[in-house]
Amino acid sequence: MKKLIVAFVFAALPALGMAAGGGVQLQKANIDLADNASLQRGARIFVNYCLSCHSAAYQRYNRVGMDIGLTTDDGELDVDQLKQLMLAADKVGETMTIAMPQGDAKKWFGNPPPDLTVIARARGVDWLYTYFKTFYIDESRPFGVNNQVFADVGMPHVLWELEGMKKAVKKTETDADGNEKTVITGYEMVTPGSMSEQEYDQAARDLTNFLAYSGEPIQLKRKEIGVYVLIFLFFFFIVAYLLKKEYWKDVH
Repeated sequence: MKKLIVAFVFAALPALGMAAGGGVQLQKANIDLADNASLQRGARIFVNYCLSCHSAAYQRYNRVGMDIGLTTDDGELDVDQLKQLMLAADKVGETMTIAMPQGDAKKWFGNPPPDLTVIARARGVDWLYTYFKTFYIDESRPFGVNNQVFADVGMPHVLWELEGMKKAVKKTETDADGNEKTVITGYEMVTPGSMSEQEYDQAARDLTNFLAYSGEPIQLKRKEIGVYVLIFLFFFFIVAYLLKKEYWKDVH
């Protein structure tokens, strides 16, 4: 039993480290994968602000459209609505790829921007939500911004038109060993965006929601099936136990 507990702890360490966000207190995303309106808004933000550099190559437009509720009254795919998301594709069955050649991306950015299909599973939804909300001005960086949960981030703040540009409020703290470190305690708006703080919070939540869906489109169905499986196993356990009692009664 002790060996099993130790093995479980070591298996969970990477996830625990990821959830910690490098020592930054992550904000709760509070997403709802059953909220189609949120998923649709998140999909629009993704194709308008992310898809120019980051692909979601394991997703197809027609699958996305059906899953997030872009359908007609009789349950068929609404192609007219879907085409509003297809800024880089012609056919509804195409994957959500980008036109940027990998060679050019590496030359311009140092490394090609990663595919974001499963980024929510790799990073966690709270990490993503906090990431979208913690860009701040840093003139020492190539794109003039940095990020609290992703130090020295190698991309611009693509949502700055929505959120605006803000500077970090910092202070110096001393730890138990006497080492000084600078921590971010808050932010001050420098250039307002087109959205209020509450509107941008919702936009960041919608985008996170869509990326969480993208990482596992079948998640809601999986959980629903899981309930039925557990109910079946419960009743099967009773039947199996009674069968065991009947089978072994003469032996005992």
